[in-house]
Amino acid sequence: MKKVVEKRKDIVFYIKLYPCLKDSSQKAKSIVCSHSMKMLEDSFARKPIPKTECKSSEIDDNIKLATSFRIDSAPALIFPDCRVEKGLLSAENICDIIDGRR
Repeated sequence: MKKVVEKRKDIVFYIKLYPCLKDSSQKAKSIVCSHSMKMLEDSFARKPIPKTECKSSEIDDNIKLATSFRIDSAPALIFPDCRVEKGLLSAENICDIIDGRR
């Protein structure tokens, strides 16, 4: 995603945390409660995430959204045309899909 954003200023990603591993639910809740981009990046880098508590239904809502798109793994991307692509995609493939070349 960083490569896409560096290359294309007209593309924006909305990240919805979808916990699909054993300890990822608490990590996702901590990131949401902290509103911390650093914690999100640390999580992607597999660094420890401090436990933070708050009242939020955001993660549960994300799981419902993922279910509605039949997403059962991460990463997954939902494109503007409602196409769902599961798994890692290169920056080039993401741009190609957005531009209608794939």
